[in-house]
Amino acid sequence: MTAPAAGHSVNPATPDVSNNHPPNFKTEFHPHKFGQQQPSCTALDSEPWHPFTSEGDYIFAMITVEAGLSAVQVDSLLRLIHCVGQGTASVTLLNDAGLHTTLDRAASQLTPISHLLPFLNFEITVPYKGDNMTFQVHVCPLWDWALDLLQNPSLVLHFVWDAQHLFKYDGEKYECFYIKLWTGDRWWDIQGYPVIARCANLPVNICDGEQYGGGCVMGWLPIAPELVKEERKIGYANFKCVIWHKAFYKLLKKVAKLSKVGYLHECYNNILQWLFPVILILSANYEELCPCPFCLVPLEKLWDLSKMYEMCTSAQHKEALAIYEDKKSAGKKKLKSLSLHPVKNVFWLVENLEPEQAASFEPLHSLHGGMGGKHMHEELKIVVNELGHEFETKLEEQVSAFPCWQGLAHFDTVIHITFSDGNKISLAGYQLLHMIHSYLQLDTLIGLDVQTEKTISMIENELLVFRDELKVFGFFNRLSLDCNDFLKGDNWNFPKAHLWKHVTHDIRSKGAVHNYSAQPNKKMHGPLKDAYQDHSNGKDVVGQILCVDHHQLAIKLIQACIDAENEHADHVTDDDGRIQDEEEVLNGNAKLGAPQQPTSLSGVETAHRDHRAFDGFHWKLEAFLNTCLPTYGYHLNEWIQLQGMHMVQEYWYLKVKYTSMVDWEVATDHLRCSPKFHGQQQYDCALIQLSETKTAFVQLIFLFTCRVVALDDIFHRALVQLLTAGTRVHRLDQDFDLIQFKAVSHAASIFIPMKSIIRGALLYPDPSYHGKFFIVEHIDGKMFLWMKQIGATGNGACRVSI
Repeated sequence: MTAPAAGHSVNPATPDVSNNHPPNFKTEFHPHKFGQQQPSCTALDSEPWHPFTSEGDYIFAMITVEAGLSAVQVDSLLRLIHCVGQGTASVTLLNDAGLHTTLDRAASQLTPISHLLPFLNFEITVPYKGDNMTFQVHVCPLWDWALDLLQNPSLVLHFVWDAQHLFKYDGEKYECFYIKLWTGDRWWDIQGYPVIARCANLPVNICDGEQYGGGCVMGWLPIAPELVKEERKIGYANFKCVIWHKAFYKLLKKVAKLSKVGYLHECYNNILQWLFPVILILSANYEELCPCPFCLVPLEKLWDLSKMYEMCTSAQHKEALAIYEDKKSAGKKKLKSLSLHPVKNVFWLVENLEPEQAASFEPLHSLHGGMGGKHMHEELKIVVNELGHEFETKLEEQVSAFPCWQGLAHFDTVIHITFSDGNKISLAGYQLLHMIHSYLQLDTLIGLDVQTEKTISMIENELLVFRDELKVFGFFNRLSLDCNDFLKGDNWNFPKAHLWKHVTHDIRSKGAVHNYSAQPNKKMHGPLKDAYQDHSNGKDVVGQILCVDHHQLAIKLIQACIDAENEHADHVTDDDGRIQDEEEVLNGNAKLGAPQQPTSLSGVETAHRDHRAFDGFHWKLEAFLNTCLPTYGYHLNEWIQLQGMHMVQEYWYLKVKYTSMVDWEVATDHLRCSPKFHGQQQYDCALIQLSETKTAFVQLIFLFTCRVVALDDIFHRALVQLLTAGTRVHRLDQDFDLIQFKAVSHAASIFIPMKSIIRGALLYPDPSYHGKFFIVEHIDGKMFLWMKQIGATGNGACRVSI
């Protein structure tokens, strides 16, 4: 099989020998392609806010929906606006009733089930102990929602129909990598069907985004009451399963039928597509599915990640149900051995859907809210408790002093415990650190947005390391007879200690874990809670909440149309008719921001007279310019002399762009060099190209530009403190791979070109040794892989044009 790549026919196994420079990337399409086309641009609507009378009415409705204003607040605000008079945007709405009428009219453009209510309300009846129990089910048909997406002009260009295998050339061979769902094996395996009509066809930034095309509430399933008299009874557990599957059928009914026969649909771009819906991913918290929804691991072996067990299949379930229907006693025994309920799975009705394959490892609940955020954190609190109040106080101070970093939550405390007497458990505590170290490695690796065979292999190897560390931890705890029950080794036989055993299979099958993370869905809980608090009267709350949710979806749809119109208007056409982007061009890979008042060289030295890094600032800068500028191609006829009154422009912010080692896309770091960022000093660190062959970590001290009149040019420079004396690193602890750097003195600060900054870095000052720092490699996958490369090569040099 061959696939086109950069104008050449490239064999998937080896690079094209006729080309001395094989392309870095290639895409291998499925042999049965089904109409992946480049549709022509569709004329945009000049009034995308329709059916609102004006854009002003739409903006007002959007604000009221987002703010959750009450009827009284809406009426008062409208009275105020009309008292102010007519401005640049007119508002024709008169009251809350008019607002809701217009919102209902806008919502009817989405899934036109009803002109007033977007959700259908069903009743399901389930027998239990001789009584029929009735439950309400609210659903919005899944298929109609999918067709809405296909009809939207802002999404039509983003739909992907064909399975792809992606490869990157590593200098010797092509290595397969996994990103989106359609790059996984599962999409490839079922490609006999031409389209999956769901948001999985859309890129992850749309699919997992908060705008139109992202997550959408499709139903409200009933929950059986938790009755004390029925607690822990198998019959009631089966009853709850029947309710769930019977309710979910209302959502899947049309999808199940069309998955077998297909549906001919004309999309917004006037292209006919024969659509077959399929469900590839089920993302949920599998805490109650014990021992494992994926394989037949024994309950007592959940902790052991070194062994493989038979995978669960629908055929096993159906066979067990057949035995149950024939003879209940034998069927119960068989179902119990498979940890199954005597209930037919509703997903069996959908063609090409194996529920056990669609079920996916979910990192939010399994890792951050499970293994790490719950179990290991609790173990850490116990260990700190045993070390005493003084140690706990010291730990809290160090946590509070941790440097800030964009996108990284900053905590002032991590331990809240009640102190009690107990034995010292130093051996178990040290072993717990081994476990935490391995967990962090796995958490970062699993969270990478792009997975290669190399990173998948790293996950598989580290899972075995974690298993060994967990086994030793359990051994140390069993040595202490008086140890708290929570620490006993057999308590690690819970599902979330085992589930990540299957993560590499999911990655190969369905792409990177962000495709099936519950994190985007978690964000939708807040608006639903707000709808309950702000728009319900406490009666029939489900219908009221879903009505508000559908109004919000209507707002998202109209906003998508307006964004498309604005994006089109924001582009300009030059004389040749080519489209140009008005975005400002960066100066190399760095851009300065937050400018301060210009000051003289003498003023800089005076303002920082107590900071040794600024000793001789004037003369050091002069020497630097005269020494280094010739190496950058500047021809100096004479020595550049800087006077004390020479002006420089200071900046407190730096944006650095670089190529990510995770997905090879452009990434951005936002660095601060400010004496008062949010009321506190923040002087970030960075990785720089120190020489042709060496990189180094530095701490920013002073960012500035300096104009040299003789050269009629402005130079972007930074005063920094080197944190890698001799550019060598010192591994403080081989057990935990702690990498420590020693800073040179402030008096030995140096100037560097701004373009020599490769990316930002987070370093934590060693609280025990002044002038020493630890690198924090887990701030993101990009830094993690960079540090792995440094460990593998011994330097981590990277050529950067400066």
